Amino acid sequence: MNTVLDTVVIGGGAMGSAAAWALSRRGRHVTLVEQFGPGHKIGASHGTTRNLNPGYHRPEYVAILAEGLALWDELEQESGEQLLARTGVVNHGPEPRFTDVAAALNEAGIRAEFLSPAEAGERWRGIRFDQQVLHMPDGGQLNPDAALPAFQRLAAARGADIRHHTKVVDFQVMNDGVRLVLESAAGTEAVTAAQAVVTAGGWTEKLLGGAFAGYALAGGGAGLRIPQLRVTQEQPAHFRIADEGAVWPGFNHYPGAGAEYRNWYSPVYGMHTPGEGIKAGWHGVGPVTDPDRRSFLPEPVQLAALQDYARTWLPGVDPDAFETISCTYTTTPDEDFVLDRIGPVVIGAGFSGHGFKFTPVIGRMLADLATGTRPAPQIFRAGR
Repeated sequence: MNTVLDTVVIGGGAMGSAAAWALSRRGRHVTLVEQFGPGHKIGASHGTTRNLNPGYHRPEYVAILAEGLALWDELEQESGEQLLARTGVVNHGPEPRFTDVAAALNEAGIRAEFLSPAEAGERWRGIRFDQQVLHMPDGGQLNPDAALPAFQRLAAARGADIRHHTKVVDFQVMNDGVRLVLESAAGTEAVTAAQAVVTAGGWTEKLLGGAFAGYALAGGGAGLRIPQLRVTQEQPAHFRIADEGAVWPGFNHYPGAGAEYRNWYSPVYGMHTPGEGIKAGWHGVGPVTDPDRRSFLPEPVQLAALQDYARTWLPGVDPDAFETISCTYTTTPDEDFVLDRIGPVVIGAGFSGHGFKFTPVIGRMLADLATGTRPAPQIFRAGR
């Protein structure tokens, strides 16, 4: 028996859940399939904190940042859940683009102000601040563990079919739509859909590897053309708070060329995760991994360097008391997202490291692509 569907969203992480929400709001019939269970920790969308860092100056990102701030408020009202704690975000270090960031944000109505390291240290004494400090009060921490169920619950209330523990074991793109084989505890099901929205994170290239063979052979187009996606295993850590009186914003620390930055792997991001401590981590420099064959173990040299960072720059934590975290990053070479449509397939990929703050906007953009409303900005196109 072959089931005929309208739109299948493949991957129930942040972006797939947001796409199902956005499409269901437009009255589309959506089926969301996710190979793992609710709240799983195998991909990139788990945990209770992600920084909403407003630190952008490129117009495409500033525009979706402003839209995202409004949509998070709308989602909180619709779901009745608090999803964003507005603790503010402080970016510091010898980063020459901070002036451009502040100007772009203020022009867009998003607050940004410079503080001296002494002023910032007085306000947030758990952090040692470096050279210049850009404070963005509209930033804060988002809660993925609350946001994903909210997106899915609201989509389901509008008729979306949310299927966990359902794996796509065969995916073929044809001129008249897509053909899938789904595997779940109920058995194997053949599905034909008018279109598919692929938001599979670290599994994107595995899923799409041979999917366009029939489409290309039939003369429907040139086939798959997306930037290479790099999947890494990232290992931030939660450090125990040593200064119980300290107040914690989200933070990003950008290094320079001096000796004090020796053994840094990248900028460092961090935030307070209530009940777990201060999360800190390197950005996108973990070992390349197969998402189905991860070790979930920290890379020891990078972990030791992260402890050294905490010892020097985070006086409010105990650098020797921590719990490691494991997640995947899926990134493009330029770190810009992939948002495009190729035939009957909409692709959303490459969000890791800075995408979560844009989740409801990405959902809107994927819905636009699926309904033919408008294309994504050029910097997100697959063929860029």
